[in-house]
Amino acid sequence: MSELTTLARPYAKAAFEFALEQKNLSGWSDMLAFLSVVSKDQAMLKLLDSPSITREKTAEAVLLVAKEKLNDHGSNFVRQLASNGRLELLPEILALYETNKAEYEKTVDVDLTSAIALTEQQLSQFGERLENQLGRKVNIKCQTDPSVMGGLIIRAGDLVIDASIRGKLDDLADSLQV
Repeated sequence: MSELTTLARPYAKAAFEFALEQKNLSGWSDMLAFLSVVSKDQAMLKLLDSPSITREKTAEAVLLVAKEKLNDHGSNFVRQLASNGRLELLPEILALYETNKAEYEKTVDVDLTSAIALTEQQLSQFGERLENQLGRKVNIKCQTDPSVMGGLIIRAGDLVIDASIRGKLDDLADSLQV
């Protein structure tokens, strides 16, 4: 996986810098997201892996599927990736691009897990607290998991805050095992 990240990084950086220069971060997010889905399609994967298909033909195939979703710059990006044999990197390029975009926009995606569904007011309060603590605008994605038993589990990037009853019981069980 780290090899894919290393290979994808310059493409993601170039796409991000170009999108920033063109003031089109969201447009490039949409294009890369669509291209990522296309590149993960089983039929497309077979085509990309086929040694008998030229790189130009793979670019044409991707562009044929994605032409409605791409502008001229996006099409050129696909051609460049294809000429370098890197179309399979599109999912990783998307992930790195989105990381760069979130860093630039000072946003962070937060996964919040609770035992019961939270009200809009509770979500708003958590959002405000997290924004103050993290110094970024937060995008909360909330899910319920009865195994949490009570409390919350918050994941924001590498940060994990386990304030759940299940987490506390697990900690207690670990401390009792001597």
